[in-house]
Amino acid sequence: MDKLVITPRTKIYDLLEAFPQLEDTLIESAPQFKKLKNPVLRKTIARITTLSQAASIGGINVEELVNKLRDKAGQSGPVPIDDEQTTYITEQPDWYTPDVVVKSIDIREMLHEGEQPVHEVLSSIKKLEGNQVLKIVAPFLPAPLIDKATGLGYKHWINQAGPEEFLVFFSK
Repeated sequence: MDKLVITPRTKIYDLLEAFPQLEDTLIESAPQFKKLKNPVLRKTIARITTLSQAASIGGINVEELVNKLRDKAGQSGPVPIDDEQTTYITEQPDWYTPDVVVKSIDIREMLHEGEQPVHEVLSSIKKLEGNQVLKIVAPFLPAPLIDKATGLGYKHWINQAGPEEFLVFFSK
């Protein structure tokens, strides 16, 4: 069986299953990736997070990350990046005011318990009416969740409240 070809769309879990030695390279690339040492997060978040999303979380260039991992894995030559780079909204939008937040979900505990918050969050987003806003509290930038919601046509705003506290607001 051929080894996994590392691209921006490669899932972190698949990468580390195929190339366990790349864990240290990932962690060296961005301090946020230390969370990969947590077996619960590794089994949950890493299964759905792509290298492109991880680069956004880590605040690093996806092309550099992919090429560094490919080099360490012995995959010669850079891979052209044809990935659609998601732009995350970090400036407070006009549609947000605190009084329109109708529900808040703190996904930190869910993640700690090994649960996937995606279904609960998406279910709550779909119940939003008019200018209502859903607030999510996360320990890191939940890029896969944001990508899924924006792919369904919802707007978002990310407010980093602290080093391990991200507030993500969703609206129709």
